[in-house]
Amino acid sequence: MKRTDKGGRGVASKRRSRRLVGGLRVRLVVTFVVVALISAVTSTALAYREARTAVLQRTQNAAVNDFRERVGAVAADFDVPPDQRSLSRFAAKVSEGIGGKIVVARYQDLTAVSDSLADTEARITVELRSAVMTGDDAAFQRVQWRGEPYLVVGTPVTFADGDHRTSGLEVFAITDLRAERDDTAALLDSVRAGIVPVVLLAAVLALLAAGTVLRPVRKLGRATRELAAGDLGSRVSVTGHDELADLARTFNDTADALQASDAELRVQEAKARRFVADVSHELRTPLAAMTMVATVLEEDADQLPPDAARAARTVGTETARLSRLVEDLMEISRFDAKAVRLNAAGTDLADTVRASLALRGWTDRVQTHLPEGVRAVVDRRRIDVIVANLVGNALRHGAPPVTVTLETAREADGEWVTLEVADHGSGLPPGARERVFDRFYKADAARTRGAADDSGQGSGLGMAIALENARLHGGTIDVADGPRRGAVFTLRLPLRRTGEGTE
Repeated sequence: MKRTDKGGRGVASKRRSRRLVGGLRVRLVVTFVVVALISAVTSTALAYREARTAVLQRTQNAAVNDFRERVGAVAADFDVPPDQRSLSRFAAKVSEGIGGKIVVARYQDLTAVSDSLADTEARITVELRSAVMTGDDAAFQRVQWRGEPYLVVGTPVTFADGDHRTSGLEVFAITDLRAERDDTAALLDSVRAGIVPVVLLAAVLALLAAGTVLRPVRKLGRATRELAAGDLGSRVSVTGHDELADLARTFNDTADALQASDAELRVQEAKARRFVADVSHELRTPLAAMTMVATVLEEDADQLPPDAARAARTVGTETARLSRLVEDLMEISRFDAKAVRLNAAGTDLADTVRASLALRGWTDRVQTHLPEGVRAVVDRRRIDVIVANLVGNALRHGAPPVTVTLETAREADGEWVTLEVADHGSGLPPGARERVFDRFYKADAARTRGAADDSGQGSGLGMAIALENARLHGGTIDVADGPRRGAVFTLRLPLRRTGEGTE
């Protein structure tokens, strides 16, 4: 029993673990958190992109406009063609007017840089130079130089005569975008830091929602388990008007209908059992009289005419069969009414089996392997009934030799005794193994009748009574095909020794 309890606890623990891992609460929380995380990440990405675009666009527009205006103002007093000194002075004036940004002025082979130490060649790309050289308005490009972002704006200088003729002078301004990058990065960090509270809030809301949804589901599950365990009075309280309330009402209606049906079935079953018991009891008195008459007729059958003698013997046989049927019906009704009790005592099982065979005259027809000294606490009369039914079934439906083998075995759950009854007939037909212990089930048509069988037909209740007696001892009866055809019935009982008592 301890081993069984541990196994049960282990199964329950595994079920709880599965509920924790794959339960509806966990799935709801995970779903909420994942949705919140995806939403937060998506919002962060969109906000970062929009903020970065807005910051860069503003800086870019301001830089282009300021640069264009400053170049136009300085170029109004600038004479073309310039020399190196005037070109350098031009670049310095433009730089002063746009906040000290690096300005590069180019005129044919001359180049002037407002900051003589600045490396401008790598930051002014060939594509931008080509766009400025072939265009008539300002062009810009964002570039990366030594891992840092820069905005480079270039524009050609045109003559102020209204024809927009290029003068050959090209001016470029390099604007540092690190401040804008740091601003957008700070914005991204602040938004990213807000993801954690959002996810935690989503988890809390998910737990609250799961509790609201799962509380009635758990109550319904508990009531369902109680109903499955036999508590037909189990009900759930109905609150609200949502789908869960409708489900609870449906469950209660189903439980009410099931309880009413069960009560009706119990009443009908009790009436049926009482009817069988009453009929069997009422039949005993007339059957006793009929048996006495049939016995007298059988004793005088030799003195009667042949037809009368045959009728007398038939009446005796059928009366005996009817008496057995009535006794079996009464025994089955006692099992159904839970009115059967064991009268257990220390018993030599080998002697019990031999006595049962000898009582019915089967000793010469059955081969036995009965080791001595196998004693157990059993009800001797009920063991006799089991042996009589199993051996009688083998003799009646099987073929010789019929063998009876008694063995003991020690297993993980204790000591057991087995009584194996085997015949060498045609075996059980397909589908008969599952029904052989059913009440009134017979498989005579498919099995061979012993030539020397004079035991008569059974009542159809013998195997069911044998199984009930085995269960009463805490055992069972199994059936299987024999190794050389035939059927093998195995009685398996826990080996309770003297002093252990019974359960």
